Amino acid sequence: MKWRTLVSPAELAARIDEPEILVVDCRFDLAHPRIGLQAYAEGHLPRAVYADLEADLSAEPGPLDGRHPLPDPDELARKLGGWGIGDGTQVVAYDDAGGAWAGRLWWLLRWLGHERVAVLDGGVPAWIAEGYALSREEAARSPRSFTPSPDSAMMIDVATLAQELERGACRLVDVRAAARFRGEQEPIDPVAGHVPGAVNRPFAENLDPSGRFLPAVQLAGALQELCAGLAPERVVAMCGSGVTACHLLLAMAHAGLPVGRLYPGSWSEWIRDPRRSVAVGE
Repeated sequence: MKWRTLVSPAELAARIDEPEILVVDCRFDLAHPRIGLQAYAEGHLPRAVYADLEADLSAEPGPLDGRHPLPDPDELARKLGGWGIGDGTQVVAYDDAGGAWAGRLWWLLRWLGHERVAVLDGGVPAWIAEGYALSREEAARSPRSFTPSPDSAMMIDVATLAQELERGACRLVDVRAAARFRGEQEPIDPVAGHVPGAVNRPFAENLDPSGRFLPAVQLAGALQELCAGLAPERVVAMCGSGVTACHLLLAMAHAGLPVGRLYPGSWSEWIRDPRRSVAVGE
């Protein structure tokens, strides 16, 4: 068994008690950072452990970083091993936001060379809607050894991004809400707008009204059109801080397309340097 993109509630429920499967609750709220852990305590998928976006899946930001820098690979590997994730473990990440937060863990594990990772399609709402129960029991997992093998080709730094944009060598896709992209509102970062040359595709467009991913064929057509003639691997995904951008990369994998790169610093890093240009409007 290798779930590498999405797994349905029924598929997971049938095998959730198997020792080689580990479920990770990634629920989070930027405005209320403790809500995810509170929700976990009130009820989570059986045997799930909790991963906090800021404490576990990000590093502490420096003065020139975005809001959620990538964690140190070795430190993250120690945490993963402590949760019970070994090199052969099948990981399933979930949240209650259509994969917006769980996609970060999916990408991080792929970045560290771990392919056995998927996101629960529809998250907690879909799990409950299909009649499966939540648990309040603390997960008891034995620590395992996790060997990280980071792949630097899966991401792009700000200097390289600026060069590629100038040459037209990449397709920069910003997955923030349209009003934030256009600079009409900015509830989180101190500057509104977007990177010149970027195009907007809010990550919610990857989902159906129930919060599940669109069919692979439908997504493949939309995402190939988004590439505007460039190879899919030339896509660079960004958002506010490199978190929900992973949702686009997960959608590409689900659609069977070559997966593009992540710009981890995203908008919150781009605006740290006032010499970088900012665009507003479409």
